[in-house]
Amino acid sequence: MTTLTKAREKLAVLQTALGTVFTEAKTNDGDYDFQKVSKDTLQSSLGLDAKSQTTIDIVKRINEKDSELNEAAEQVEALEGAEKAAASLSGREKATRGLPMPGGDKSRSDRAVAQLKALGDMVSDEKAFQDWVQRGAPDGITLQFDDYLPSDMLAKGLSIDTIGSKAAMTTSAGWAPESLRLAGFVEAATRPVQLLDIIPMSRTGQAAIPYMEETTRIHGAAEVAEGGGYGEATFVLTEKNGTIIKIGTSIPVTDEQLEDVEQSQSYINSRLVFGVRQRLDSQILVGNGTAPNMRGLKNTVGIQTQAKGADPVPDVFYKAMTKIRVTGRAIPTHHVVHPTDWQGVRLMRTADGVYIWGNPSEAGPERLWGLPVVQCDADASGAGYVGAFNPAFVSLFERRGVDVQVGFVGSQFTEGQRTIRADARMGIVFFRPAAFCSCTGL
Repeated sequence: MTTLTKAREKLAVLQTALGTVFTEAKTNDGDYDFQKVSKDTLQSSLGLDAKSQTTIDIVKRINEKDSELNEAAEQVEALEGAEKAAASLSGREKATRGLPMPGGDKSRSDRAVAQLKALGDMVSDEKAFQDWVQRGAPDGITLQFDDYLPSDMLAKGLSIDTIGSKAAMTTSAGWAPESLRLAGFVEAATRPVQLLDIIPMSRTGQAAIPYMEETTRIHGAAEVAEGGGYGEATFVLTEKNGTIIKIGTSIPVTDEQLEDVEQSQSYINSRLVFGVRQRLDSQILVGNGTAPNMRGLKNTVGIQTQAKGADPVPDVFYKAMTKIRVTGRAIPTHHVVHPTDWQGVRLMRTADGVYIWGNPSEAGPERLWGLPVVQCDADASGAGYVGAFNPAFVSLFERRGVDVQVGFVGSQFTEGQRTIRADARMGIVFFRPAAFCSCTGL
């Protein structure tokens, strides 16, 4: 037998289980990575046996649990409605039990009148009145309470729980309805971090990134006849230097804001950290190299270029891949495409109207010529990139990760304010620019 207590307990268990899964899966930028969920949580909250479950398996199980949660919530609501109906019935029985007769015992009359509901409660609890309100309160409505004597109503009107005012009760002249603000907030639209996930990272303890580049490589290896001379090889190494830049942001905040809203400090910290990472993500692609900017892929000297011309967009990217293989002597790993340019590719159709990249009812492959496509709008539409994004050809060096600090600036101490700042020191090096190619005119 299912009771209201048991139904509430089941609802709480399901809510806690799903809440734990979403808490562990949430990433710093507000997305969800369900592969982050621990093995214990998968088993205890979702009933999955191993951590090797795919994301699709986990999401399917989450949807099943969500359906169970909805059913449990509906069950609780139904049982609460039944309990409320039972309580209402009991209240009505108490109100009508032992109603006094005119001229009866006064002490008994007082006790009976005390059991009567207030007139406002009787009206608001009446189903006919509730139905009338649901219809938008058209015209008027007449309510009858045949179980109560007129003398009982008059006696109740003289008791202390009446307002005693003849003026109409309205929200402007009476109690205004209380409106509670919804929890959380609606996030503003902003560009997500799009490139950092495919950029290899390394640590450095220096203010710059000196490295050696083999600028000349001529092999003298050749067939040698008996008694003949050996060919001579030529190798030249040149020292190159990558710079470390600092990306920072700050915001002044009053003491009251930090003290009176508990969420404000974590909100500000997360926003500042995201702002630094978002700017770094943009600099990696389009930084112009003029101090204090980072020199991004677009402005790196030596990267190859493939113009679209009259070619279809997919052909441009394949030709860029070929240049990376032949001239750059590298294996391309990713395409970087603006969302509107990728839209043109995704919507390509054959002459008879068949979508090349998959049926519209399906997500379709986020791949082009076998390589993953990273949709990034840090650069303007019409430009795309192909590259060998592995540590041999590119690396993002971290001198110091994102650091959040709080301090006083100028007269802030006497004004009850403080400044929260966040910064990071990073540098990117494209060891072999020819391992990357820009696609223009898309």
